[in-house]
Amino acid sequence: MELLDGKSVKKQILEELKEKITKLDRKPGLVVIQVGEDPASKVYVGQKEKMSNELGYKYEHIKLNEKVEEKEVLDIINKLNNDDTIDGILVQMPLPKHLDSKKIQNTIDKNKDVDGLCDINAGKLSHNVDTLVPCTPKGVMDILKHYNIEVEGANVVIVGRSDLVGKPLASLMINNNATVTICHSKTKNLESFTKNADILIAAVGKKGIITSNMVKDNAVVIDVGINRVDGKLYGDVDFEGVKDKVSYITPVPGGVGQMTVAELGKNVLKAYNMNEKEKILKK
Repeated sequence: MELLDGKSVKKQILEELKEKITKLDRKPGLVVIQVGEDPASKVYVGQKEKMSNELGYKYEHIKLNEKVEEKEVLDIINKLNNDDTIDGILVQMPLPKHLDSKKIQNTIDKNKDVDGLCDINAGKLSHNVDTLVPCTPKGVMDILKHYNIEVEGANVVIVGRSDLVGKPLASLMINNNATVTICHSKTKNLESFTKNADILIAAVGKKGIITSNMVKDNAVVIDVGINRVDGKLYGDVDFEGVKDKVSYITPVPGGVGQMTVAELGKNVLKAYNMNEKEKILKK
C-alpha cells in the first residue's frame, strides 16, 4: 500500500505557480465572501488566505452577517464582476438557508467563477470544453496523475453525487475515458458496486462508510470525506480496515483536502489569463 500524499503534490503545484506568477504584469486578485460564522468555513477561508499570501495574490476577505439580505450579496458580486483587478470570486459554502446558493453562484461572472459551480461552467465541463472546474474533483485527477495511476479504461465508482464533487468528478473521469458508476444514498446494495471498482472514490461525508469488505484487492481508494468527530478528522473510508487491501489510498487529513487549496491557486491563475484575454478582445 502506498499513501497518496496530497501535501507533497500541493507543495510542487504551489512552487510551479509561484514561478509563473512572478512573470505577470499584475497580481491576480481573489475575493472570498463568507456569510456567517460556520466554524469549518472559518478554517477553509484561512487556508485560502494562506495560499493567496504564499503565491503573492491580491487577496480580500469579505465577511457578512448571517442575516444579510440576498440583494446585498448579489450587489457585492456584481461590483466585483466589473472590477478589472479581481480575477476570482468565491462564495464560501454552506450559506444560511434564506440565501439561494444557486442564484448566488450563477451571478458570479463565468470567467471569475474559481469554484467552477455556475451552470455555464458545469455545462462546459459536461461537454468536455475547457473551463474553470471545481477544485476538489480537479485535485483528485491531479493526485492520480502525479502518481501515474491510469484513469483511461479504469472502472471508477464514485460514492456521492454532489454538485461540488460527485457530478463534476464523474464528468472529468468520463472526459478521461474511464468507465464511471455513481452511487448515492438511494443506491441499493452499495457493496456490489464498490467491490468492482479499480478506483473507488468516497465523497459522502459519513465517517467510515466504506469498510474493508466493500473494497476490491489492490484497488485505488480516494477519500474525499472530511468528518469532524470529537475534534478529530476522519474520512469516509475506514482507513485502518482498508489500508492493507489496497494499492494506493489517500489519508485524511493530508490527502485530497490539501489538493483542493492548490487547485484554487491554479484556478485563480487560469481566471487571470481568461480575463486578460477578454480585455484584449474588448479593445
